[in-house]
Amino acid sequence: MILEIDGGYSGIKFSACHFIPRHEKCSRLHGHSYIVRLRLDGDIGEDGMIMDFVILKRKLREMIEEFDHRTLIPSKSKEVSVSVTDSSVEVVSGCKRYVFPREDVALLDVPTTTAEEMCRMMTLRMASEIDFPPNVRSVSVGLDEERGQTAWYTEALR
Repeated sequence: MILEIDGGYSGIKFSACHFIPRHEKCSRLHGHSYIVRLRLDGDIGEDGMIMDFVILKRKLREMIEEFDHRTLIPSKSKEVSVSVTDSSVEVVSGCKRYVFPREDVALLDVPTTTAEEMCRMMTLRMASEIDFPPNVRSVSVGLDEERGQTAWYTEALR
């Protein structure tokens, strides 16, 4: 059985700026209004639920608060150099150099800030930070970069 949270209807969405190095168009700074989706695959537990929606929504909102209205920077990129001080983040990608106020940046544990890498990061984080009941087999996070363009990543739990 599948349990699904649609962030478009549940208000689990965020706006952020990013760039993708060496991409013809997306190498320029640009923004998206992202929508987060979640799916659990599992069996109905003794309490009559796969899992409580409240726990899942709370964790998703906590996570996206870190990204909302920030510039998303990949901290594991081989193509992007990042220098962080208490007050600023300097980013060098190819011949471009950006300096952002530290509070305006979210450093993500990804090699690039594509929807694919970000949904994988979010899924793995959900899997490690939530105590899923034994009836849940997998967790998947989908990330809409634009309506109709969703990347999904699934992590098996059992």
